[in-house]
Amino acid sequence: MIDLQESRKKIDEVDQKLLELFEYRMQLAKDVAAYKRMTGKAVYDPEREKEKLVALEAMVKEEQNKKAVAAFFSQIMSLGRRLQYSLLGTRDCFGFQEVDKIRTDSHTKIAYYGEKGSYTEQAMQEYFNKEVTGISMGTFAEVMQAVKEGKAEYGVLPIENSSTGSLSDIYDLLAEYNNTIIGEHVVKVEHCLWGIPGARLSDITKVYSHRQGLLQCSDFLKQYPKIRPVEGGSTAGCAKRILEEGDITQAAIASRIAGEYYGLQLLQESIHKEANNATRFIIISNLKMYQKGADSTSICFELPHKTGSLYHMLSHLIYNNINMTRIESRPVPDKAFEYRFFIDLEGCINQPVIQNALYSIKEEAMNMKILGCFLPVR
Repeated sequence: MIDLQESRKKIDEVDQKLLELFEYRMQLAKDVAAYKRMTGKAVYDPEREKEKLVALEAMVKEEQNKKAVAAFFSQIMSLGRRLQYSLLGTRDCFGFQEVDKIRTDSHTKIAYYGEKGSYTEQAMQEYFNKEVTGISMGTFAEVMQAVKEGKAEYGVLPIENSSTGSLSDIYDLLAEYNNTIIGEHVVKVEHCLWGIPGARLSDITKVYSHRQGLLQCSDFLKQYPKIRPVEGGSTAGCAKRILEEGDITQAAIASRIAGEYYGLQLLQESIHKEANNATRFIIISNLKMYQKGADSTSICFELPHKTGSLYHMLSHLIYNNINMTRIESRPVPDKAFEYRFFIDLEGCINQPVIQNALYSIKEEAMNMKILGCFLPVR
């Protein structure tokens, strides 16, 4: 019978030798880092690593160990790279500048999605304390474009709802435009059913709202099968529409503020399916800046469609002891089955560990982009 204690003793001896060799290898990695610092050579050399792994697998005697050997040495090489990244020194803030606060006045133009009375306008007023000039936009892209061209200093867009999840359109626009996230704000959502003056719930056969509004009120709508839901623009825009059309059979799902602003008849209040329904909004700018005290950094990047690529990218966060608070994926346009990942990290872009992780990801991912640095709502 095999002696367990004797086997464990031999394993301990092997581990001691492995430890000595590992530390020696990491010392050699430091020497390589010093050379690369002098020559400007890139830390990551994927072809070199691929050649080494193929050569090492070829030397394996037991066929069953080949995958394990590849994984083992791949991890060792990855640890060596991260050590080299850290030794190359603290990076700058990737062009981002710290500001004490976002300065605005009554003349500051803010582009927001939807008509007057929309939840996005409410988010704008609450975030900027109403001391700004709001510019209503019909689409999310128009908000992005207005900020990009400087027609508005800042923009406000919804990005996530507590009951229906993320708005994928916004993530795609963040990747497409070079605007940056500088803040966020959360608005409690209270959807109401509105009709034109004199209308009753029994009159309604069609209800307009934004896609998110219809989804968030789907349980209520199921109770009234004769009412046909129709996607419109913003919730406030739908409220304005039914007033202008004056059809007693039409209703809109919109906020209490919007319904009262347009003088509509309240048919049913609080029709959303979650009591704590809330929407998170982002504040965007065309300037690379972050406010003092910001402690959340948002990035996106693309990865090759191969096993372990996301795992290896996220391991840079583990190595630098960085907490990931959110991750989303979106298909890359015109690239079948390739994806772009959006990640929020705890930490400010001016912190060395964040800079080291971002630099590492930038070197090894495809098209890494910093989306912004901001103070999140908690």
